[in-house]
Amino acid sequence: MLTTKQKTLRKFWYATVRLDDLKDGPKPFRLMGEDIVIFLGADGEPAALADRCCHRTAKLSKGWIDDGKLVCGYHGWTYDSTGQLVRIPQFDPDTVLPKHKVENFHCQGRYGYAWVALDEPLQPLFDVPEDRDPAFRRIFQFYDQWDCAPLRLMENSFDNAHFSFVHKQTFGDIKAPKPKKYEIQETDYGFFATTVIDILNPPIAHQVTGSSDPTTERNMRNHWYMPFCRRLDMTYPSGIRHLIINSATPIEDGKIQLVQLLYRNDTEADCPTQKLIDWDAAIIAEDRDILEATNPDAILDVSRKIEQHMPSDRPGMIMRKRLLELLHSQDEEEVTGAYA
Repeated sequence: MLTTKQKTLRKFWYATVRLDDLKDGPKPFRLMGEDIVIFLGADGEPAALADRCCHRTAKLSKGWIDDGKLVCGYHGWTYDSTGQLVRIPQFDPDTVLPKHKVENFHCQGRYGYAWVALDEPLQPLFDVPEDRDPAFRRIFQFYDQWDCAPLRLMENSFDNAHFSFVHKQTFGDIKAPKPKKYEIQETDYGFFATTVIDILNPPIAHQVTGSSDPTTERNMRNHWYMPFCRRLDMTYPSGIRHLIINSATPIEDGKIQLVQLLYRNDTEADCPTQKLIDWDAAIIAEDRDILEATNPDAILDVSRKIEQHMPSDRPGMIMRKRLLELLHSQDEEEVTGAYA
């Protein structure tokens, strides 16, 4: 599925730029093939506009912020958070401004990121109650561009069969290739999947898992939020919760930005932040290496290209079915025309 060819996918929220990174000025971003600029408005909230000035099409991301307004770096034309032109410095103060406006997009600040939807969202952004729970700390883990499709990342996130092979250098047991079964409950936002898996627990992971045993288990509660977000809530026998939030934000066909947030119900003294970043970085690097070797045109219609061979493929099959239903229900272009 080539995401830029599916207009329905414009109607969902995607993580873009860290809010802290906006404090020193506007930032460019490419979302589903469109160049946008993101900045903090007069109210301190993020805003997103098309990254083109109305005057001579210069990129607004080359400009700066003046009193919460976005100033074009070419001739100083100035816009507010809605994209409305509010100042032309070459005009006299009493001159009536032309009614020019830059296209604006839905934007909100949540979980430390600016989230953007290019069209009217079909659903609100999912809630992460741990973000406001003082018992949890929030860690910004990854903000990387990958050369793969967002659906491939989502499929991989619910694929237990790859653990023993892709992650054999970290937590996967190559001697136990048979995956544990997911229990899946479909929801209005996607699905909720639960399972318990056994993993290796090397010494480097002892602080991460809260155990020094050579093996341990993960009680996994995994949410899929259509189309390309997920929440993985893992509890270890030690009582530690290791909660990962991902957004596979589509930049363009075959390229995503992977955002990963981590929430933990422990302290820096229990497990240092850098250790948590390094441990998950090693795991995610293994995923990246194999996912960037896949075909980015992930086919939805399994009658055309069968990729289901094992019971563990069920989460991916449900994803494809739900996305196909979603695209058809929105009366957009035929999905069969979306393949390269």
